[in-house]
Amino acid sequence: MDSLILSCGTGGGHDAAARALVEAMELRGHRAVMLNPYTLQSRELAGRIDRLYIGSVQKAPSFFGAVYAAGQLYRKLPFRSPVYYVNLLMRDILGEYLSRNHFDVIITTHLFPAEIITGMKNSGSVLPGTIYVATDYVCLPFTEETGCDAYVIPTEELREHFVLCGLPEEKIYPLGIPVSGAFSARMSRDEAREALGLEQDRKYVLVSGGSMGGGQLRNAVKALTGAVSQRSGTELIIICGSNARLYEELSSAGLPHTSVVGFTREMPAYMRAADLFVTKPGGLSSTEAAVCGVPMVHTAAIPGCETHNARYFSSCGMSLSCPASRGALEDALGLLDSFPARAAMLCSQHRIIRPDAAAQICALAEDMADIAGEDGPARLRRASAS
Repeated sequence: MDSLILSCGTGGGHDAAARALVEAMELRGHRAVMLNPYTLQSRELAGRIDRLYIGSVQKAPSFFGAVYAAGQLYRKLPFRSPVYYVNLLMRDILGEYLSRNHFDVIITTHLFPAEIITGMKNSGSVLPGTIYVATDYVCLPFTEETGCDAYVIPTEELREHFVLCGLPEEKIYPLGIPVSGAFSARMSRDEAREALGLEQDRKYVLVSGGSMGGGQLRNAVKALTGAVSQRSGTELIIICGSNARLYEELSSAGLPHTSVVGFTREMPAYMRAADLFVTKPGGLSSTEAAVCGVPMVHTAAIPGCETHNARYFSSCGMSLSCPASRGALEDALGLLDSFPARAAMLCSQHRIIRPDAAAQICALAEDMADIAGEDGPARLRRASAS
């Protein structure tokens, strides 16, 4: 099977989900191509879109939240969104690419390519099966106006929410958010600490703002540094992601009991080595942590989808949510002293989050591409009901 995985670089989560699907496809013997469709127009355009999003998140999160809130209101109106019409400009460009490259299925982990696909279908283009994969624990504004053949959502509990937002129930498959197999690989805490050169007798609090190092990470770090200084044998590990400026700032600050790490491909090991993970509530990073099985504190949510992610995780007992203030984070660090609370959180994560989501989505794609045999439709029905 030949699959096209569409994504955008507006935050690392969408690309991480796309890479997880490429990995799973290749493990099953399929060919998978990951593509940011805007690069077909120009890499400059793709970069401009990514920078606009990342800049608004890092420098003006309240503005980003206002735009999200406006989208929530706009989706109630009886006509298509500006997002749809802007992405119509990419319809012919992606169509030309598909005319020159054969694919049996198209999967998108981002709303924008789903809008392009919808525009193509509305203009009469004949496409292979199309799958939209939600990477947050909420139905994003305008998802309901897209015309994909299947919609993969994070959990069964969210089915009603997505239906109420306007998605056809018969197209919904609660298969989970895909993460790399590295996050579900067997590795004990001791093994992870040995691999990372960490001491076995310490308690480690891992702090991350996601791949962009955002999420008001500075405020959280300041609060946590003060809180950790009051706890014997506890250290911070701060992951700055690709935010080079933040890395330089924190690594030169001489923070006590603190290690600062820039971009790393060792996040699965860091998560397994940690006693507690403090992070902004990104859909992918939260799912990765839950798959690893690490107690989690959500803080400094970017208004919008991350607010919903934090609310969902905390309501299901999979995380603790708190402001990025010293008092609140000091209280949250109390999880380090409560084995029952940590164990209950891990049980909730294990019960709700699906570590095999990438493989399940591949199976759905195989059925959609009609290569799974005569029982394909039956398996589709079973996946939808699971």
